[in-house]
Amino acid sequence: MTGTDAAPAGAHNSLTCGDATIAYRHTPGRGPGIVFCGGFISDMTGTKAVALEAWARGQGLAYTRFDYQGHGASSGRFEDGTVGTWAGDALAVLDRVTQGPQVLVGSSMGGWIMLLAALRRPGRVAGLVGVASAPDFTEDLMWDAMTAEARATLLREGAWYRPSEYFDSPKPVTRTLIEEGRRHLLLREPIRFDGPVRLLHGMADPDVPWQTSLRLADALTSADVRVTLVKDGDHRLSRDRDIELLCRTVGELVRELDS
Repeated sequence: MTGTDAAPAGAHNSLTCGDATIAYRHTPGRGPGIVFCGGFISDMTGTKAVALEAWARGQGLAYTRFDYQGHGASSGRFEDGTVGTWAGDALAVLDRVTQGPQVLVGSSMGGWIMLLAALRRPGRVAGLVGVASAPDFTEDLMWDAMTAEARATLLREGAWYRPSEYFDSPKPVTRTLIEEGRRHLLLREPIRFDGPVRLLHGMADPDVPWQTSLRLADALTSADVRVTLVKDGDHRLSRDRDIELLCRTVGELVRELDS
């Protein structure tokens, strides 16, 4: 593992977990710190991850962003990844890069990852901020939405290539991803996290229904859960005003925790 000093602009540090290398950038500062968990086939150079880092630096707050295995600058093949693997990456970063209480910010799949990390490290995770959170997406938004033909292809060949408007070519959804994801489903029972939670979701999101954030709010045991719906917001919520909302939401939560 390398040190946790901030890397030069455009550079990153890395830590070794078994045979994997996880790339990350850490900005030292005061706590509670902030850890950004990216989305499915996303990486730490995304608009929200970078903008939130700039905001946190301006506030003097510790901030960490990282790439899951098979994403961005980290090692591994994307098609070998699973929800459990990527949650393990988040835990490794939380345990070995950050210190003290942290606010986890999860975008899309990162909203699922942040929840799994919070359940496994309740003493370290002080609060959560979800952006278009997608817990259980492998089951509810992939498997359940597949045609019979797509399911048969996935079961027979081990993968089905799913078209996406975000990429030039279809991306693989593997049988392992779907089956392993069932071991981490959360929305079927109460989610026992009692810290403050803030959930942002665009009502024009074509990928993750905004009702998912309402289901999540209902499942969480915390009494301090607030959902903010952006009527014309898409899935990414990366417009300037969306970024401002995200930074304002994280800032308010950090101040509440700090007080």
